[in-house]
Amino acid sequence: MHGVFENVLPLVPLLLLVVSLLLGRYPGCDAVVRLSERLGAQQPRRRRAKAQPRPRAPRFHSVSGGLLIAFGLAQRPPPPALQS
Repeated sequence: MHGVFENVLPLVPLLLLVVSLLLGRYPGCDAVVRLSERLGAQQPRRRRAKAQPRPRAPRFHSVSGGLLIAFGLAQRPPPPALQS
């Protein structure tokens, strides 16, 4: 008898959720509606107009690590042992 409770006890929350869904109740639905109404009622924040856009730093394209190996292998065919 003791082993039955140990096996069924973890299933109780799942069974309660399934029963409530079968009865037409959707747990958490009211909270989702309240949250969406609250977020929809907020006015959008105004962004400040930027006087001048900042210049972007130049991008450096240096090859390192795995890319270095990939570029090295891309310039020559695979070894003869691997060609099948």
